[in-house]
Amino acid sequence: MIDAERFDQLVADAIDSLPDEFTSRLNNVGVVVEDEPRPDQVAPEGTLLGLYEGVPQTKRGDYAWAMPDKITIFRGPITRACRNDDAAIAAMVRHTVIHEIAHHFGISDDRLRELGAY
Repeated sequence: MIDAERFDQLVADAIDSLPDEFTSRLNNVGVVVEDEPRPDQVAPEGTLLGLYEGVPQTKRGDYAWAMPDKITIFRGPITRACRNDDAAIAAMVRHTVIHEIAHHFGISDDRLRELGAY
């Protein structure tokens, strides 16, 4: 499995690569890395690479005292899916970070499919 420090750097690089118009609008959200998702986070037939937990910006009303939203990127599933290939891991991390940030902005999986994101 890829070194935790290297994986963390790939996540940071993915966030840093986003245009300012997006990063400047990230609001009350933290991005963390975990080795594996908890069993209650994964559908029985699925693999979970990342997870957005929170209230999308499009659904926020009185949000003044809300806890921060959370984006979790899962190192184990990504490295296994990419068979420890560094370039593939970097690409998958970037894709997953963008995908979860899209959820923060209120973009659904269906809309991401329509846009050709996956």
